[in-house]
Amino acid sequence: MLLDQITSPRDLRALDAAQLAALAQEVRTFIVRAVSRGGGHLGSNLGAVELTFALHRVFDSPRDVILWDTGHQAYVHKIVTGRRDRFDSLKQADGLSGYPSRAESEHDWVENSHASTILSYAHGLATAHATRGEDRTVVAVVGDGAMTGGMAYEALNNLGHSGRRVVIVLNDNGRSYAPTVSRLGENLAMLRLNPAWVSASRRIEQTVRDVPGVGDLAVQAWQGTKAAFREMLEPPTFFEALGVRYTGPIDGHDVGKLEQALTHAAAYDGPIVVHVQTQKGRGYEPAELDVEKCLHDVSAFDPETGLPRAAGETTTYTQVFSDTMVQLAERHPELVAITAAMPGSTGLLPLAERYPDRVLDVGIAEQHAVTAAAGMAMGGLRPVVAVYSTFFTRAFDQANLDVGLHGQPVVFALDRAGITGDDGASHHGVLDIALCLRIPGMTVFAPSSDRELAQMLGDALTLDGPAVVRFPKGTAREAGPDEVGSGLHARRVREGADVCLLAVGKMVEAAEEAAEHLASEDVAATVWDVRVVKPLDQRMLADAARHPLVVTVEDGMRVGGAGSAIADAVAGLDERREAPRFLLLGTPDAYIAQGKPARILTNLGLDGAGIATATRKALSGA
Repeated sequence: MLLDQITSPRDLRALDAAQLAALAQEVRTFIVRAVSRGGGHLGSNLGAVELTFALHRVFDSPRDVILWDTGHQAYVHKIVTGRRDRFDSLKQADGLSGYPSRAESEHDWVENSHASTILSYAHGLATAHATRGEDRTVVAVVGDGAMTGGMAYEALNNLGHSGRRVVIVLNDNGRSYAPTVSRLGENLAMLRLNPAWVSASRRIEQTVRDVPGVGDLAVQAWQGTKAAFREMLEPPTFFEALGVRYTGPIDGHDVGKLEQALTHAAAYDGPIVVHVQTQKGRGYEPAELDVEKCLHDVSAFDPETGLPRAAGETTTYTQVFSDTMVQLAERHPELVAITAAMPGSTGLLPLAERYPDRVLDVGIAEQHAVTAAAGMAMGGLRPVVAVYSTFFTRAFDQANLDVGLHGQPVVFALDRAGITGDDGASHHGVLDIALCLRIPGMTVFAPSSDRELAQMLGDALTLDGPAVVRFPKGTAREAGPDEVGSGLHARRVREGADVCLLAVGKMVEAAEEAAEHLASEDVAATVWDVRVVKPLDQRMLADAARHPLVVTVEDGMRVGGAGSAIADAVAGLDERREAPRFLLLGTPDAYIAQGKPARILTNLGLDGAGIATATRKALSGA
């Protein structure tokens, strides 16, 4: 196999066109097999094979800086920079990251997995190189999906103004997670997809080619006319108005044409966009035929069929949210849902199919989504902003000052809250509780089961101000009708005199397990499902205060999180009474590496056994 001969980028430069085509197929087969074993980002990497080859044949990494926006398309880059033998550990604990990683390779500069940031990194690096007098090229690969995010335009504006030398590769596959939401994206495709234009262009070109004696000159003249016409209607006008030169579009699966375009771009003394057209999921039929997201991100699957590997019948929290939103929309005609380029991943597709005018995809623009939701609420709608917890942090200012300050009834549905696992530090949703507690008037719900999530979404829509419903990734815990609270009340799960365990959301199950461990040692524990982290239930606080020790458990930041708020509230109940001792359990002030959620929680002491051990030590004064 040619792939066996590729251990560094320089090995690519010795291959001819036929060998590169064969290698591209080998790489695609390798990626499909590798991702099928444990999951990962598939479609975007299959579309970036030839582009990665061309980048590494033209530019001298790591002296030349190659940057990848979000890193969803960086698997091929990892393979050609010497990490192929580690793909068995992809996204596993202590294994290969699913994103670029500075700890893995000198060829990786940025560990970003939040979109639309790379042009800002590129501007910063280019500025540093110019200031230090270093002759190095900065190349930023950005997808058209990432170009729906505001940071990308802020960076473009500054690049154009500064004139910094950056090669911007616009990888245009028409998609982010879902089809790209962007007028720019429409313009990128407008002429090249218009059958009338394509047909007319071919007829004119053939006609002028047949003119005796002047055919070649006439063809050149017509091609110039086409270019001028395209300049009026396509991206050059947009980019060059910002001071950024444009070239393209280029076939992103033709290595020769890519190399030529990139070589010319590298010689330009300023910022330049090389517009490249690629096909997401290319070369793997199940990905090409996946209408929703071209198998953008997948769990383990059968590489022959592309279908997920057989698993038990379970319901995820995302599915519960999805079903509940459809039911609530039937009862609340004012309900609308907003997503930031992830209608499928957040479970909003069924609602969009039922009520297409009541689901808005704003692209990768979380800040805009939140402020737009505030405007919708001011106009009488009841918006639900569905976003992963890790991406909510990008719009905290808007949640605080645009929604919170105005007291608008916007509901934030935060999926993937807490420890999420395989995607590592950038995707754990451990900040949302601490952040939302800082927003005056914000109600914070944390469901511990499937029925609780449905209940809380309905309750959130009845409030006069903003609310957050945060729920974890994965299988939803099943609860009976008698295991569900209501309104803003906590729910007492178990009663004991020796210690009080106050658990938030997913951690209720672990707290119950801890209580069982303690009971086997004659330690009687009260367990509360906090349910609503803000405002706290006064009845729960009063009950906690009668215990000698109170233990709070959350899968979010321990510092400034739910435990801190509960401890402050209990201490303020009665100044004449001595407050109980507190033990606050949560995630540490650290970036938590990738791994399976259960393993991470165990390592952090946030499983049943760990909570019991910490409680036992606190009771003994150890």
